[in-house]
Amino acid sequence: MIKNILIPLDGSTNGLAALEYGIWLAKRFGSGLIGMNVVDVVSLEGPFLHDISGSLGFEPYLNFSTKMREVLEARGKAILSSFEEECGKANLVCETEVAFGIVPNEICAKAKVADIIVMGRRGVNAKFEYGMLGSTTESVIRRSPKPVLIVPDSFREPKNPLLAYDGSPSASRAMHSAAEWAQTLALPLTAVSASSTEEDNSLLREAEGYLKTYGLKVKYVHLKGDPPAVIEKYYKENGHDLLFMGTSHHSRIVEMVLGSTTEHVMRKVDGPFFLER
Repeated sequence: MIKNILIPLDGSTNGLAALEYGIWLAKRFGSGLIGMNVVDVVSLEGPFLHDISGSLGFEPYLNFSTKMREVLEARGKAILSSFEEECGKANLVCETEVAFGIVPNEICAKAKVADIIVMGRRGVNAKFEYGMLGSTTESVIRRSPKPVLIVPDSFREPKNPLLAYDGSPSASRAMHSAAEWAQTLALPLTAVSASSTEEDNSLLREAEGYLKTYGLKVKYVHLKGDPPAVIEKYYKENGHDLLFMGTSHHSRIVEMVLGSTTEHVMRKVDGPFFLER
């Protein structure tokens, strides 16, 4: 069950959407929320300092980085103050932290005391980043010790979740989470397996054996073809709005999230992703 939800906040539209999803989850699971803002030390050191000061028309002075740190810390506290206000309106228990360091590292370190990270696909620097996933989000996906829910830039309550199951350990953990969510939220669940060769229902039998104990309404579907492509196609054509999957490096499905097909899939699948390592 989800008892602690970590939400990294940077003041961006995507961050605000992550907060909406986090509050929605917290209300339904009876969870507490952890709001976190990270002051990026990379932005306070090295060439960036000289580049930004030059673009602003002045030379950096000795304690410029100290002043910049103070400004960024104050901004982070303001962001977290708004977070506390929203949690208060929703009658939710929350805590906050302003951290200093490399952003993905600090988020993953904090995740040790959370059950899930909820974050936007891209952050405050979205217009400067290439691709559909921001660099921070992708780094967190790769390193997080806990599941990550990646959300779009606006909230929409999921009603039709899809589980992509490939038999890997991470997919098994994703299946457990999908079952818990479907049961808690009183939602139907569709479980799919995919292969590019002949039909093999053994994975679906595994899933059925596990999920039957939850008493859920589950539809089981085998998809034939290239897994990333056919899962994406099925998701879109059947009105799904939440995808559960594992990110096992032994599975081709991982390419949907961390490999060369990330751009394509993120353009097509516009709902939230639940990712389990």
